[in-house]
Amino acid sequence: SNLGDRLARLQSVVDGLGGALWAVSPVYETDAWGGVEQGPFLNAVLIAEDPHLDGHGWLARAHEFERAADRVRDQRWGPRTLDVDLVTCHDGESEVIARDDDLTLPHPLANLRAFVLIPWLDVEPDATLTVAGVAQPVARLLAELDPAERSGVRLIGAVLGVETERAASD
Repeated sequence: SNLGDRLARLQSVVDGLGGALWAVSPVYETDAWGGVEQGPFLNAVLIAEDPHLDGHGWLARAHEFERAADRVRDQRWGPRTLDVDLVTCHDGESEVIARDDDLTLPHPLANLRAFVLIPWLDVEPDATLTVAGVAQPVARLLAELDPAERSGVRLIGAVLGVETERAASD
């Protein structure tokens, strides 16, 4: 999110996922990516599970969160109230591979984005991401990025609140 109350926009997704939410990274701030002049983004990685949703179901949920935040899609990589990306999706132990007009999984650019990889490692240190058909450790993908890309991801000290029954019992 880089418009309006950025932290509240991220919190709305945490709240919306409810009991499906398993992990929430700390919040990071990063400069905009993609060449459009705009303010910095707040980013976080969430890990959620719902056996009733497949990749398209998760995409529909992501779009619901964006609509609730009044997301407008008029400029590629432009400013936005909320941008929810699906990075990877699993059906049990199997990673979902999708290549259609609506959904590409795993996310085709995630391996190039420190603002995805850094917070992801905070919540899943052994995470892997399939790139070019091969599962690769996220830590290695991050290490291969330009140091300037990595240093542009700044921990801001904000924590998204989790108000689920699961969190209350932990």
